[in-house]
Amino acid sequence: MTVIPSKHEILAIDGGVPVRERMLPYGRQSLDEDDIRAVVDVLRSDWLTTGPKVDEFEERFAAWVGAQHAVSFSSGTAALHGAAFASGLQPGDEAITTPLTFCATANCVLYQGATPVFADVCRDTLNLDPAQVALKITARTKAMIAVDYAGHPAALQEFCELAEKHGILLIEDACHALGATYRQRRVGEIAHMTVFSFHPVKHLTTGEGGMVTTGDPKLAHILRRFRNHGITTDARQRQASGQWFYEMVLLGFNYRLTDFASALGISQLGKLEKNLARRREIAAKYTTAFHQMSELAVPTVRPDVEPAWHLYPIRLNLAQLTADRGQIFRALRAENIGIQVHYIPVHMHPYYRDSLQCTQGRYPISEDAYERLISLPMFHSMTSEDVDDVVRAVYKVVANYKV
Repeated sequence: MTVIPSKHEILAIDGGVPVRERMLPYGRQSLDEDDIRAVVDVLRSDWLTTGPKVDEFEERFAAWVGAQHAVSFSSGTAALHGAAFASGLQPGDEAITTPLTFCATANCVLYQGATPVFADVCRDTLNLDPAQVALKITARTKAMIAVDYAGHPAALQEFCELAEKHGILLIEDACHALGATYRQRRVGEIAHMTVFSFHPVKHLTTGEGGMVTTGDPKLAHILRRFRNHGITTDARQRQASGQWFYEMVLLGFNYRLTDFASALGISQLGKLEKNLARRREIAAKYTTAFHQMSELAVPTVRPDVEPAWHLYPIRLNLAQLTADRGQIFRALRAENIGIQVHYIPVHMHPYYRDSLQCTQGRYPISEDAYERLISLPMFHSMTSEDVDDVVRAVYKVVANYKV
C-alpha cells in the first residue's frame, strides 16, 4: 500500500532522501529464457535474414491484429517510410498529421519529397482532431497520418469517412497502440495502412523493428518490394526456385527485418495479452491514485476504445503549482523516478522551424499540452512496489509545490 508523504517531507532535490534508491526508467524491455532460446535457435540455423522466421512472424502478427497482410521492417521509422511510399506521396503532395508526436511521423513525408501539414489535436485525448484535419485538406492532400497518442486510438471512424470523401489514404501510426481496440476492433485492421514499432519500450520488442498491416494486397506488394531495395524477389525465393535472375523495379531501401529479430517477435507475441493486461492494471492504479488531484489531470479514455497504454501521460495544472514543468521534472528525477516528456511538438524542432518555416502559436492545444506533459513510468515488468514508488513520489513532489 502506498504511503502518502506529508508536505513537510524534504524533496530529494533539496537534500532529502529519495523515494527510491535506484532510478526507475520510464520504459524498458522484458525478456525471458524462452525469448533467448528462440533467438539462439535462429543463430544456429541456416537463415539469419530473409528466411522462414520473417514469414512466420508476419503471418502470426497479421492473424493477431486481424489484418489480411503484415509486412515487417527494420524499425518503426522504416515502416512509416514504407507506408508513405506505398501511399504514393511525392514532391508537390501533402500529408496531414499531428504536431504532438515523435518526429518520425512527419519525417516520413519529407523522405518522399512531400510536405507535412500539421493540424491541432483534441483537447481530451491529444490525438489528431478530425475537424482540424478537414480544414487542412486541399487538392494536394494525398494522405492523413493519425497517431494513436500514448496508446489511445485516434478517431478512426471520422478519419475513414474523411478519407473516403476526399479520396485520400489513411495511415494510422499505431506505434503506441499494439493491442488497443477501437469500437471492439483491434487496431491494425481499420486504416488503409497501420504502422507498428517494436522498440524495446513498446508492448512487444524485436530490438528494433516495425510492421505495416493492410487489407490491400496491392499496398502489401509495394511494401514488400520497397523494403527489399525495390527488387522483385528475395534471396530465399531465388534459392527455392533455383533461379539467379532478379530485377529492381522501384527505388527501395534495405529495410528488412532479420530472422533472429523475427524469432524474438514470435516469442514476444505469445506474451502480448499478458503484457497488455499488466499495463492496464498499472494505468488503473495510477488513475485511482491521481484522479482527484486538482494539481494534475490524468489521461482521458473515450468510451468506445480500450487503450494499449504505451505511455501514461499526466498534465500538470500549473496554476495550482508554484513550479513549472521543468522544475517538477527535475524534482521527480531526483526521487529516482525516470519520468519523460512526450513530445516536443514537431513544428518546434529547429529543423522544421528553419527548413519549413514552422512557427509557434499555430497549434495552441498541442503547445499548451507540451508545457504541462509528463510521462510516468509504464512498462509491463513494473512491480507493485515500483508503481507505489511512482505514486508516492508524485504526491511528495506535488505536496511541496502546491500553491
